This record gives sequence, structure tokens and C-alpha cells, in this order.
Amino acid sequence: MRHGEVDNPGHVLYGRLPGFGLSPAGHRMARQAADYIAGLDRPVSSLVCSPLQRTRESSRPFTEVFGLEPTVDERVIEPTNVFEGKQMAKALVNPWNWRHLRKPALPSWGEPYAEVIARMNKAMTQAWEAADGGDVVIVSHQLPIWVTHLAVAGLPARHDPRARRCALSSVTSFEMPGGTWTEIAYAEPASLAGATDVGAV
Repeated sequence: MRHGEVDNPGHVLYGRLPGFGLSPAGHRMARQAADYIAGLDRPVSSLVCSPLQRTRESSRPFTEVFGLEPTVDERVIEPTNVFEGKQMAKALVNPWNWRHLRKPALPSWGEPYAEVIARMNKAMTQAWEAADGGDVVIVSHQLPIWVTHLAVAGLPARHDPRARRCALSSVTSFEMPGGTWTEIAYAEPASLAGATDVGAV
């Protein structure tokens, strides 16, 4: 699951910066996602989240609904990015920043996609192997979830960030039959009316 809407009045790319928690709407979105998963009527055996404030806060409704305390896993964190704290529209018109765009397939402005995919795969696989007869909820971030989707689908990691299918508090579901990850569902259970989603790396 992706975290809910972040309180980001400056519309900056927040990345791993501290102090970016959920907005009131973000808390509502996280609860809607937890209620959606509860409505699937499947056992949930464990809860994992990244160490960032917005994912910790997004995991709280799952603690309330399922009675699970989250395990913090650094491997499902937001990638690093040189544009943290900046408004992207302004940053991209500054020629000084263009050097960071020289290899978009990596990408050259942050943690390589291949590294994000590898750490997400390790975290997911470990959680899958440790699950005791139930599903695992991992609360993460847009880019890690999206590049995991691309890798599982056999697609190139290079992509246009504006075209990601990973809305706030969306749920992307995977299974590992026969030792290979398979994506089985995508859902957007939260109401996104009026939501602001501009801070993802």
C-alpha cells in the first residue's frame, strides 16, 4: 500500500526529509485503505512500513483494524533524490540542475531503479517467507511500488513519473506462486477528490 496524502503546503519534493506527515485527508485515506483490506475478508498476519513519518502514520489504521504492530523495514523506504526540498517546476528550469538529468534510465538524479527493485524484492520475499498463514501489508511509497510493478511485469524500469499508476493509499497486490512474483490486483479504495499529490520522487 502507498501512504496517504501528505501535508505539503509548499508543494516540494519531500523525499526522505523529516517533518512530512499526513494531512487530515491523508489519515482518512489510510483508514479507507485499511477498511478496504479488511473487507477482502482475508487474514492479515503482519504489517511492515518504511521508517518515514507518512508511512508510519498510514500504518496506524491497520494496527487499529487488525491489531498488528508495524515492523519498520528500511528496504521499503523512499529512494534518495537530489531534488529533495525543491519545487520540481522551478528546479527543472535551472540549467545548473540539468546535469542530474543526463541518464534518466538509471536515474541519474537519485537512487538507481535497479537498487530500489532489489531491496524491495528482498523485503517482500522475506515478509512472504515469514508470513504465518496470512497476507502481509507493506506500507511504502510510490516509486518503490511502481518500479516493483514494472519489474514483476517484465517491463523496463525507465518510465515517465507522471504516468505512474500508484495513487495515494492505493493497494497493489502480489503473490509468489512457484517462487516468482505475480501481480494479482490493483485498487484505489481511498477518495482522491481534491487531493494534492506532488511530493513523490
